[in-house]
Parts: sequence; C-alpha cells; structure tokens
Amino acid sequence: MKTKAPEHTRSDRVLLAERWRERWPEALGLWGSFVRLPEPIFCQDTAQARAEGLTESFAMIRLTDHRIVLSPMTILSLGIGEYALEIMGHEIGHHVYCPADMSDTGRMIARIRRALPTMEQYAPMVGNLYTDLLINDRLFRQHGLRMDAVYRAMKAPHADALWTFYLRIYEILWGLQKGTLVEGETSTELEADARLGNRVVRSYANDWVRGAGRFAALCLTYLLAEKAGTSEALRAILDAQVTACGDEIPDGLAEMDDGEEGDSIHPALEDDEAEEKRPTQPGGPQAVRGNYREPFEYGQILRAMGITVSDEDIAVRYYRERARPHLVPFPVRVEPRASDPMPEGLDQWDIGEPIDGINWIETAMRAPVVVPGVTTVQTRYGEERGFEKAVTPIDLDLYVDCSGSMPDPRQATSYLALAGTIIALSALRAGSRVQATLWSDTGGFQTTNGFVSDERLIMTVITGYIGGGTAFPIHILRDTYANRKPTDRTVHILCISDDGITTMYDNDERGNSGRPIAANALARAAGGGSLVLNLYGDWRNNKELLFASEQGWAIYPVSTWEDLVAFSREFVRRNYLAHKTSRGVMQP
Repeated sequence: MKTKAPEHTRSDRVLLAERWRERWPEALGLWGSFVRLPEPIFCQDTAQARAEGLTESFAMIRLTDHRIVLSPMTILSLGIGEYALEIMGHEIGHHVYCPADMSDTGRMIARIRRALPTMEQYAPMVGNLYTDLLINDRLFRQHGLRMDAVYRAMKAPHADALWTFYLRIYEILWGLQKGTLVEGETSTELEADARLGNRVVRSYANDWVRGAGRFAALCLTYLLAEKAGTSEALRAILDAQVTACGDEIPDGLAEMDDGEEGDSIHPALEDDEAEEKRPTQPGGPQAVRGNYREPFEYGQILRAMGITVSDEDIAVRYYRERARPHLVPFPVRVEPRASDPMPEGLDQWDIGEPIDGINWIETAMRAPVVVPGVTTVQTRYGEERGFEKAVTPIDLDLYVDCSGSMPDPRQATSYLALAGTIIALSALRAGSRVQATLWSDTGGFQTTNGFVSDERLIMTVITGYIGGGTAFPIHILRDTYANRKPTDRTVHILCISDDGITTMYDNDERGNSGRPIAANALARAAGGGSLVLNLYGDWRNNKELLFASEQGWAIYPVSTWEDLVAFSREFVRRNYLAHKTSRGVMQP
C-alpha cells in the first residue's frame, strides 16, 4: 500500500462530512431524478464505525435499512477525500442497481457458491467485487466519473493475484493503458481471464445475476492461490460483502432459479453461438420450475448474506416457503343456523368459576362490599336463532414421525415435515387450531401441548429433529381425548409416518393397550383420522394396518412428493366434502 497521509484531526473529518453532504443530492441524481435514500451515516471515530458494522473498509451498505455508512477517518487516510461524487454514487448504485435488494443478493450468492467448489466461504467477497465492477463501469462510461482515479490512489505495489486480476479487468473495460492500475508483469493466463471478465461485465450488465457465477468461476484460480484476498487495498473496498444485519429473511431463495446451475460455469467453456440464443430477460433460459435446494444449502446462502438466524428458524422458513404453493382449503363445519347469545337473568357466581364471568355492575349494586361466592353474580345467557349460517373450523391433531429412519429436516428435505407443514398451514389459514407432535422413541417427543394458533411454535415442532427408535406417543393421544366433551370443537387426527405407526397399538406407560386408546380418540375427536404412510408394499398385508382400517382410520400410502400433494387434496375431499353429521355439514 502506498504511504498513507498523516493523521487527520476530528475537525478535518467533520469538514469532509459537511462537504460530502452538500454533494449528496448530486450523487442521487446519477441514478435518476426520483431516487430517494437517507443521507449517509458519517462515523467520526472508530467506536462509532464499529457500532455501525464498518471495520476495514471506508464504506459499506445495508440493504435491510437502505443505509450507507462512511468513515471520513479512513477516507482521509487513503487520500481519496476529493472523490465524494464517485464514492457516494458508487454506494447508491449498490442500492438501486446491484445487488439492490436481499432477494437478488441471495440469488447472486447461490450462483457464486456453485462456481467456487471448496472456496464457498469467499462468495460474499467475490459478489462484492463483481457488483463493484458493474457499478463503476456504468458511472465511468455514462457519467464520466473518475472511478479510475480512485483505484490509482489505492494502488498496492505488493498486491495479491486476485487484486491484480481485478484491476486488469478495469484497464481493459475502460481502454486504459496497461500499467495504469496494475504494476508489474501479468501472466498470459491472467490476461486471458481478465479479457473474459471484461466480456462478462459487458454481456451481463442488464442481467447481472446470471453473470455472477461466470465471474466467480474466473476468480477461483486466484482464490486458490496462497494468501488470496489478503490485499489491504482489496479489503478496503469491500463495501457490500455483508449486506444484511439482523434476522430478516427474503422470500424466494428455497427454490432454485431457472438455469442457475448452467449459469455457474467458466466463460471459456461457453458455446458462443448458444449464448447468443439465450433469452436476455432476468431469470435466464426457460427450464422446468420446482427444483429446490436442500435446507442446509438454503441456510448457507442466508449466512453468507450476513443473516443471523438459528437452524430452527431457517428450517421453519424453508418449509413454509416450499409449502406455500400447495396450501389447500381446509374444512370447516357449517351449522344450519347461527345463534346469538341473549341475556336472560342473573345467577350466583361461585369460587372456582371463571372470574371474567362476574357481572361487576350488578354485583356492586347488590352490596357495597364484594364477598366472592356470596354477593357475586353472573349473567345467564340463552340463545336466539339467527339468520346466518355459523362456520366453525375443524381443529387438527398432527403427529409427525421423526425416528432414526427419517431425514433431519434441517439438513435434507423431509417430505414428512413438508406434508405436515402444508396441512398445518392450511388449517391455520382457515382459522383452525393445531396440536403438533413430533415423535420418535419412548420419551422422545416434542409437542405444542394443546391446540394452538401460534404458527411459529407449530412449525418449530414439525421441522424439528429427534432421531432414535420408533414408539408412537400413546400418552399424548390418550390425554388429549380423555376428558373431551361432545360440545368441544371437532378435530381431525392426522399421523404422518411409515409402518412404524403400528406402535400406536403398543402398551402405554401404564400398561394399557393402545387399541382402545386409539378407538376412544377417534370417537371423541369426531372428525375422523388419517394415517399417511410411506409404504412401498400393499398395506393390506400388514395385520395391524388392517385393524387400523377396520377401526376407522383412513390409510393413505405415499412414496413421492407428488403423492403428498395429491394426498393434501384427497385429504379434504374424502374426509369433509361429503361428510355429514347431526350438527351440520363439513365443507372445505
């Protein structure tokens, strides 16, 4: 690195910030007359810079709150204080051009990671270099800004190979004489790579997400070199390496883009003729939709973006996103007539009854001193038949097998977790409550402990992982329906498993057979029961499953994702479309 300027005083830093603020409207105008962003945050000391997340670089962006952070202290030490328009215009470009938003950042990172086998950890840095090239080329060519002068001021005499390769691309892009930015000789291989880098920047300026993997493939050789990416000058320009702060997760990253895999290739391997025929609109060439990355890959992309979330939160978001296109109308019970409550008089309120039932006005009028159980009264209500039909959602009691034979939903796609997510979210959307239980061996279970409407709690249970043996949680089925009243809301019991579901008929911890427990649960739930089982043979050859069918359980054998989607539809049609009860008709 060249010799830095002497230390500057705080007044120098304040003066620089004032001068740069005056040019902020002009910098915004570089990207359009309607571009609006809050003024940059100027960090006047190291503590403030650290608090804002700015460490080695002189500038950074945050896509989560659309802020630009600048360090006048570092800017002055690098000798680039006169380039206010160039630097602020560049930072604005990150917000309005590339990466612009968190979703496109994730799509770019996904392609770059594919092109960097064994070096995936460098994907954020490579993405930063790539978007800088695109932004600087536009500012240099369209507005004549002195982008080359900024890099000349930061010239490093002992630069690493990656930094040399990067600066050589700029020389070719802008028609600069060789040596303007790069010092010393360059190899034939580096020259060829730099020319390919120039072609990528020019060819994909309007479709930059597709070009990201190609640029990354060019960088791989230099990343594999010893001490790659350690140049002080390189570290100083990494203003968009981390674009996120916090736990905000963008939509659309669980599914791979069309052509994502094909876009992550070395430009030298491309067929020029075929490339000319590729469509130029965002999204790339047409391909079959529906290809999803695995949960662990999804999590790696989020963390490369700087999003700080737990494995549990990643799994919840992944399965929610995958389930969303397949949500189905969940059944409700339609009553012949709704009834309206009508006050008919007063009854004594006694200790042990719900306290919110006390009619405090009437209680106070009876005596000046309130004596619970003596002076307290409650309103007695009758019913008056209304004119509108009443719609009552049907609750869902969901049991998802998570024994050792099942995949960990946080690492690989678990179709059991996915099917459970589709049904549970469909139920919540209809206003139903859900009790979710994840089970494995004896004592190995997670549950919501009752019927709830908390989506995150339900999803955390469904997408969790236990592993181990196989033993259905008979005690949860038993206790859920032991004291259920006929007036309670109707429930459908749904179990997603394989042939291990037959452990439902083992003895519980009290030594009681699971057969009468299952029968009692079906009777008191009143909404039927379904066993969705991953089976490859004919289930009728299994005596326990035959008994389950005779007991009233509807059995659905499935083996593929398509089967699970079909099941979701059939689940509604078979159980509810034409299922009549004395209290009304169940409808989706």
